[in-house]
Amino acid sequence: MSRRLFMPIAKEGLEMNAVPYFAQWESRDMVAKFISGEANAAEDPLWQMSGASDPQEYANWSQHLCGMACLKMLLAHWQNKIVPTFELMRDCRDYGGYVVAADGMIKGLIYRPFVTFIAEKFALSAEVKEHTPLAEICELLGKGYVFFASVHPSIRTPEVTPPRQGGHLVYVFGWEEHRQELLFHNPSGHTMASQENVRLNRDTFARFYANRGILIKPVE
Repeated sequence: MSRRLFMPIAKEGLEMNAVPYFAQWESRDMVAKFISGEANAAEDPLWQMSGASDPQEYANWSQHLCGMACLKMLLAHWQNKIVPTFELMRDCRDYGGYVVAADGMIKGLIYRPFVTFIAEKFALSAEVKEHTPLAEICELLGKGYVFFASVHPSIRTPEVTPPRQGGHLVYVFGWEEHRQELLFHNPSGHTMASQENVRLNRDTFARFYANRGILIKPVE
């Protein structure tokens, strides 16, 4: 009989669907409009919950904060704490995890400074994974690790062929060996089904996966 391998979550006895979800925008029901351009992120009625100083800062940064949304989910998942997204961003930026150019262009998330940031700030042990096949990641997920996977953002519509791989981070916290499916939250999913507890076959996920990301070791 096959057994299911899922990432254990913060409190004993809870099921996989108890892993908290946060989008990189505060209003998860407006993500589709933000992505399409139908609405500007500055119009998000919940922007203040992010910790941004004003709507314009929120709009400028929110599209770059998939990594911070993944971290926010991880902290809620493992440490039962909810930290505002922009508080995480500012602390991470201080470590060099984001760089703002003179023209205002935002570069990041930069992985190695991020790993240092979460080690010193949250006592999380992480490593940058590069050139790492998905099979190796699946094996580690089965051992209790979680993974911020670099995927193309079009993973929200997995029936499409992505133009390339990478460019976006999703929070992967489960692997079901029998079904060959990964379980993850996508901070830029445009529907409930593409946001939370998303299941994708390993081969489908691999089409979007850039063979890199950030692996976080389970707390002993």
